[in-house]
Amino acid sequence: MSARMSTLAAPSGGLFRSLRNGNNRLWTMGAFVSNIGTWVQRTAQDWLVLTMLTHHSAAAVGIVMALQFGPQMLLLPWTGVAADRFDQRKLLMWTQGISGALALGLGVLTLTGMVSLWQVYVFAFLFGCVSAFDAPTRQTFVGQLVGEDDLPNAVALNATSFNSARMVGPAVAGLIIAAAGTGWAFVINGISFFAVWAAMLAMDGDTLRAPPRSSRGTGGFMEGLRYVRARPDLIAILAMLFLIGTFGLNFAIFISTMAVGVFHADARAYGLLSSMMAVGTVSGALFSARQGKPQFTMLIGSSALFALGCTLAALAPTYWAFGAALLVTGVAALTFTNATNSLMQLATEPAMRGRVMALRVGIAIGGTPLGAPVVGFVADHAGPRWALGVAAAAGVAAMLVGWQALKWIAPGARG
Repeated sequence: MSARMSTLAAPSGGLFRSLRNGNNRLWTMGAFVSNIGTWVQRTAQDWLVLTMLTHHSAAAVGIVMALQFGPQMLLLPWTGVAADRFDQRKLLMWTQGISGALALGLGVLTLTGMVSLWQVYVFAFLFGCVSAFDAPTRQTFVGQLVGEDDLPNAVALNATSFNSARMVGPAVAGLIIAAAGTGWAFVINGISFFAVWAAMLAMDGDTLRAPPRSSRGTGGFMEGLRYVRARPDLIAILAMLFLIGTFGLNFAIFISTMAVGVFHADARAYGLLSSMMAVGTVSGALFSARQGKPQFTMLIGSSALFALGCTLAALAPTYWAFGAALLVTGVAALTFTNATNSLMQLATEPAMRGRVMALRVGIAIGGTPLGAPVVGFVADHAGPRWALGVAAAAGVAAMLVGWQALKWIAPGARG
């Protein structure tokens, strides 16, 4: 890593430099529309479970999260290999199409009044299975759109798009739920996936930077594990990501339980809280986009800021103070996750990126089945503020891991 990464000059050309690429512009626009639909659905799904299918059960929301994100780890032996071996554009078109069909199916069940909690569990698991193949492919596909000099900027701008949608989506969901019910939120998400299809069909395939494909005889998933095991820098990043991803990035639980249980908010106010956090995440993504190649020390600083934000959120005396704390937490969370994404992609050989990024996604999201039920249990039995305390502790632990790792990671491998 160090020899190759040290030769990369700091990117130049401005905040939106990677959007000079036509394919990347198409991808960003299509993904933005689809991501709005995704956040509409996530907000509506949590609201449906919390207020309509249960009596404010944070544990049930935690189970939904576990089922939706658990396949990231369960299917890990196959997802990264698929991203490395198959045509990524075609694979993404399949995953996006299936996700759209699932959203429409859940919408029909809800609109007809036939939806029940176990059905939401099933759909969450199916969404998770599709997303397990989609996520590493989506992350590594960015490398086909732009060169390595612009890769950190493209990763950050994609995160900006995702979190700009996160800023809009929950607020839109709150309006839709209040005006028409949760079923239409799911239907709107299903329709939004057509935007990604249109963008991918419009791309110039001749200008895509196709990475080297791994062969079927290269050892697959186990080769990826051996590759990571020999890299102390990657191990340290994954350890920090596990802590924050498992116990810290459970904001579906934090925001919903604080909104309903502490501040007694309605659907509109709940959606506004999610949007307020998204303002912070967009700010964090734009900050990352302005930077050149990220440094390992950025992981340590953003972990500390994440712990501070969660602590302020846990102690917030009012609805608006809680929203302000979410802004801080959002900046920290996006700065941290973007840095892990860019550092790991730039540190990994192109033929191995799919498997390494699948491992990253599996640890960041696949840890949710472990953390979400724990956080939900704490929220139910000790209160939402203590659940946020768990997230703050995870940020502190990640910071300490990163600080310790600086002693045994070679200077050239720090970014």
